[in-house]
Amino acid sequence: MKIILAIVHNDDNVLVSSSLMKAGFQVTKIATTGGFLMSGNTTFITGVEDDQVDTAIGIIEKYSKKRKQAIVSDIALAAGNMSSNIPAEVLVGGGTIFVLNVERFERV
Repeated sequence: MKIILAIVHNDDNVLVSSSLMKAGFQVTKIATTGGFLMSGNTTFITGVEDDQVDTAIGIIEKYSKKRKQAIVSDIALAAGNMSSNIPAEVLVGGGTIFVLNVERFERV
């Protein structure tokens, strides 16, 4: 048995969650924040049998989309105490997935 921890962008939360549940996976969702943008994420925790790991990861990959997001960076200019807001576009979203071995599982 394995535990899958999957961190996805909040915009993908509903599709990932509903798709995992439709496929028969029991899912716990935790609201999390992370990354250098400090944006909202959802962390999914699900226990799966070894032969179901690829199925669960496939669902998470399918519904965790990368997207571009505009940010404004406040940087100090080299000449004195001046600063400037520089617009930039960064890639956000997608998912980060951890698969962990389960030594023991009990439902009480």
